[in-house]
Amino acid sequence: MTAIIETIEGNTAVLTLNNPPAHTWTAESLSLLKSIVLRLNDNKDIYALVITGAGEKFFSAGADLNIFADGDKQNAALMAQHFGEAFEALSAFRGVSIAAINGYAMGGGLEVALACDLRIAESHAQMALPEATVGLLPCAGGTQNLTALVGEGWAKRMILCGERIKADKALQIGLVEEVVEQGQGIVTAMALAEKVARQSPSSVSVCKTLIQAGRSQPRTQALPLERELFVGLFDTEDQAEGVNAFLDKRAAKWKNC
Repeated sequence: MTAIIETIEGNTAVLTLNNPPAHTWTAESLSLLKSIVLRLNDNKDIYALVITGAGEKFFSAGADLNIFADGDKQNAALMAQHFGEAFEALSAFRGVSIAAINGYAMGGGLEVALACDLRIAESHAQMALPEATVGLLPCAGGTQNLTALVGEGWAKRMILCGERIKADKALQIGLVEEVVEQGQGIVTAMALAEKVARQSPSSVSVCKTLIQAGRSQPRTQALPLERELFVGLFDTEDQAEGVNAFLDKRAAKWKNC
């Protein structure tokens, strides 16, 4: 049994987490996620990536706590490295990544969604970063990515108070962009991915770089970079294709180069 089922639909890769019953992460599945994302980065026909969980109950419950039961620091360091490398690779994916949260997203299960660009939650989904409840902390970007999305106050409520939130509250605080009926998460995510496919993949990649640069760079650095990358698009075939397709009143045929 493979821990991540990969399928391709048009210009979108669909990754289904498949480690029942709760789709917990292991060193092997994290390494697999990293390798898949890096391979998709090299596939010019892939513009978007959708992640969901198999079944109807769990998106992912994070790490299996049995891994940490012996208190082995070396093992903890290795797992933290696996988590970091996998989710940072996902965050750096050159296209658009979308999490279709179709159930419980806990700990590292929520952190993989936080590493995505967009999040769609089904109405029955629940989300939490409960690591401090068991003497741990979210080590896969949770403290940083959650704060960037929902602000310091709600990040502290979820991490320091262990507060679990439902889909409607997640929408209210900006943790997810949309809530849909049960079973519609993957449908909605794929519809978004189709919208991505109508955009220039070359433009999407640099726009994503600029948006995420705002997390760490001051505007005095980000604004000149914006202009620099704008001019750089004129070295791509997609730039000429996009403008001329618009002027010719036809659909653009992207080459992702």
